[in-house]
Amino acid sequence: MKHIISLILLLVTLQCFAQKDAKARQILDAVASEYNKSSGTEIVFDGSTKGTIALKGNKFVLDCGGIKSWFDGETLWSYVKTNEEVNVSSPTAEEIQSINPYAMISMYKNGFNYSFTGTKNRNGMMCREVVLSPEKKQDINEISFSVNNKMQPVYVKIETNSGDVQEFTVKEYKTLNLADSFFKFNKNDYPGVEIIDLR
Repeated sequence: MKHIISLILLLVTLQCFAQKDAKARQILDAVASEYNKSSGTEIVFDGSTKGTIALKGNKFVLDCGGIKSWFDGETLWSYVKTNEEVNVSSPTAEEIQSINPYAMISMYKNGFNYSFTGTKNRNGMMCREVVLSPEKKQDINEISFSVNNKMQPVYVKIETNSGDVQEFTVKEYKTLNLADSFFKFNKNDYPGVEIIDLR
C-alpha cells in the first residue's frame, strides 16, 4: 500500500496561503458543480506520470505507473501488474486524497485553506489558478491547479512535505455514464491473480 501511495502521491504546489479567499471559493464551487453534473468523467493525463482516471462522486478507477486501482467509496483494490497481485484495503480519507489527484474537487470544503493566485497560460489557454493547503499537517503540503473557462481542471501540481513534486496536464476530459459496478474490481477479468486482503 505504501508503494502505491508513494507512487501516486507523485501525482499532483506553490506557496502556502493560510486563508480562504472568496474568489478561490467561487472557482472551487464552480469546478465541483461542473463535476457533479455528470454521471461519470474520464481524464487522460500526462506529465510526471501518464495515465487515465475515471471518476464518479467519490469513486474512481486510476490506471497509472503499472498499477490499476479501483475505489468504490469504501474499498480500494490495487492491481500490481508486474506481480499479478491485487491488494485490498480500506483506506483513510487522507490516503484517498493522496492517491486520487482529483479528490480536491470536493475535499476543499473541510480542512483546507485556498487562495486564487491569478491567471496563467496553460497550453495556449488562459486558466485560473487556485492553491490549496491543508489546515493541519499531513503528507500533502500544497496542491495548485488551473481550470479552463468550462471550469474543468487542465493542470495539477502536488507538493508533499518530503519535497516530492509532480505536475500533470490534462490531455483529454470527457463526461460519460459510468455504473457503480465499474468502480469495483472484478476478479473474473483477472483470472489467476493473487488477492491479498489487507483490511
